[in-house]
Amino acid sequence: MKRLGRLLLGVAGVTLLAIALFIGLNWAPDRPRSELEARWAAPPSQFVRIDGVSVHLRDQGPRSDAEPIVLLHGTSASLHTWEGWVAALSSQRRVISLDLPGFGLSGAFADGDYRIDRYNRFLLAVLDHLQVRRAVLVGNSFGGQLAWRFALAQPARSARLVLVDAAGYPRNAESIPLGFRLAQVPMLAPLMSRLLPRRMIEVSVRNVYGEPDKVDDELVERYYQLTLHEGNRQALRQRFVQAPSGEAHERIGELKLPTLILWGGRDRLIPPDNAERFLRDIEGSRLVLFEALGHVPQEEDPLRTVAALQRFLAD
Repeated sequence: MKRLGRLLLGVAGVTLLAIALFIGLNWAPDRPRSELEARWAAPPSQFVRIDGVSVHLRDQGPRSDAEPIVLLHGTSASLHTWEGWVAALSSQRRVISLDLPGFGLSGAFADGDYRIDRYNRFLLAVLDHLQVRRAVLVGNSFGGQLAWRFALAQPARSARLVLVDAAGYPRNAESIPLGFRLAQVPMLAPLMSRLLPRRMIEVSVRNVYGEPDKVDDELVERYYQLTLHEGNRQALRQRFVQAPSGEAHERIGELKLPTLILWGGRDRLIPPDNAERFLRDIEGSRLVLFEALGHVPQEEDPLRTVAALQRFLAD
């Protein structure tokens, strides 16, 4: 019995040591924007106070463009996901990209409201502030859901719609990134607000790429550091609760504007059958499928995907 007691005591000691080591290696409290902006908000980035939020945005290209392109990123992403597209478009078109509240380097909503209607009001305030009367709305994932919901709410301000692996229908994911799964477990909230294993971020980003080998250290570091921006982890948990998958999807058929649907054939988070549903429900829409790409095709292969957008805009 004494030998068993010593063995159990030894196992407990090793376990506690392992837990302490894990916490020590992955301890990652929130970081203020001042520590992050030098690397992730280089010119032409600017910070503008809109609707009570300090918004990180980039406004590039000719101001004479009557219908600027507004790029809306997905969950846990940032305006950086569109950099390849902006480089290809901004010589001829005005292109506006921004970090949505609760993501990237933008501040969180002070009232803690992360419902789609709240984001709709925010996006309208952005267009008003930038004096954009009508816009081409482009959105990936959650940004796609915001784009089509805004087009329904503000048809006079919405010229065209581009849905890139957009959320909208009830969730039928084949694989959910580890970080998203953990963010939806309430009992882990106190722990996840102080810990962030970099390996978890890497696994999550690789999970949404059609060709995971394209994910390099610089990409992982960007997602990791921007997740640490103060308020982002708390906002992510609240948004999962407040903006359920499939909300108002029965209204998608009401959309009456030119619509392009771009999708990665290897998207396991929002599989390609969702693209087919958008195509059926939105009269006159067109679909371009990129067989080898995943959930963020604009980031994974910007040149090939932006070419499809350019053909749509030239129509």
